[in-house]
Amino acid sequence: MIKKGLLILFTLTVMVVLLVSCNNKKDNAIRVIDELFTDMWPSGEPGGVVLVLHKNKVVFTKGYGLATIDPETPATPSVNFCIASVSKQFAAVAILKLAQEGKLSLDDPVSHYFPQFKAPFFSDIKLSQLLSHTSGIPDVRPRTDSLYVYHSTDVESYSYLDTLSFLNFPPGSSYEYMNPTYQLLYTVIEKASGVPFEEYMRDEIFLPAGMSNTQYFESGRDIPSMAHGYRFNSEKGNWEEYDYGEASFFASKADGALYTSAEEFVLWEYALRNNTILGQEMTLEAHTSRIATDIPDTGYGYGWFISSINGAPKIFHTGDNGGFKIYAGRCPQSETLLLIFSTRDFEREETVEKVEGILAEAGWL
Repeated sequence: MIKKGLLILFTLTVMVVLLVSCNNKKDNAIRVIDELFTDMWPSGEPGGVVLVLHKNKVVFTKGYGLATIDPETPATPSVNFCIASVSKQFAAVAILKLAQEGKLSLDDPVSHYFPQFKAPFFSDIKLSQLLSHTSGIPDVRPRTDSLYVYHSTDVESYSYLDTLSFLNFPPGSSYEYMNPTYQLLYTVIEKASGVPFEEYMRDEIFLPAGMSNTQYFESGRDIPSMAHGYRFNSEKGNWEEYDYGEASFFASKADGALYTSAEEFVLWEYALRNNTILGQEMTLEAHTSRIATDIPDTGYGYGWFISSINGAPKIFHTGDNGGFKIYAGRCPQSETLLLIFSTRDFEREETVEKVEGILAEAGWL
């Protein structure tokens, strides 16, 4: 009996030690992440928000610095940031949902939706190739025309395709990241669904996910708790606003004009996990690499980059528009989401790598 009691005591002691050690690692991870971003984004300057979701618990979330300088508004997890090209996954999910419902096919030719495009090669480009940046469509928008880049809508942005006479490569043969192909999806979604783009996205994508404050930018539209992007003017020694009016392409929606908060993006993660909008099969379609990209060991699926971490899939996207610099990465196997939303430039890839290392050490990756 004494030996049995000692064995139980020893086992309990080991369990307590392991639990304390595990908690210490997690506490240390939180401290190190906090120190990293406190140094990176000082108070009184443009900053950002960091959030880590593990399984069903937000294990870390905090805002640093300012969301707006005038008036001074702190960056918090409830502030709405322009997530730039991270917006693409929402348009991609809309297309996949319409395919799931039989309202379109990913093999549909682009010419089916855009009969005004004169070149015969549009009959060879599939919707799936728009999603995966493998269409060969070049970007020859008049980017030096300030009126155009500040105010061009999705339809205006792709209007040059009416008379396009060449492709950069045969459809499906190579990869080239291209914003206009996602601007085309704006119209595909409208034609396949029969309702305006924003109405469809609100009713079929955002609200089912619980994202009631998420919306697309439009000049003159009031977006509550809206952050601004900034850049540092080294000659004047101050921070200047750098978003709509100073930077280009805020007026086109499907490729990168979505404003949302870190808090609401967590709801999006839950919607993906729980197959709220897409079935499991379609989610796997989106998260399957279709082609290698110019990023080492990284492919592109439908609206997401696909890579790996610690031998497990990592599904992510980055976004840059004006002063906004965004990262959203999900690891389905460990059920971990990492968000870094910033109103200023920073060393994103290096920072993400550091944070991922910290999360792995804590057992969250």
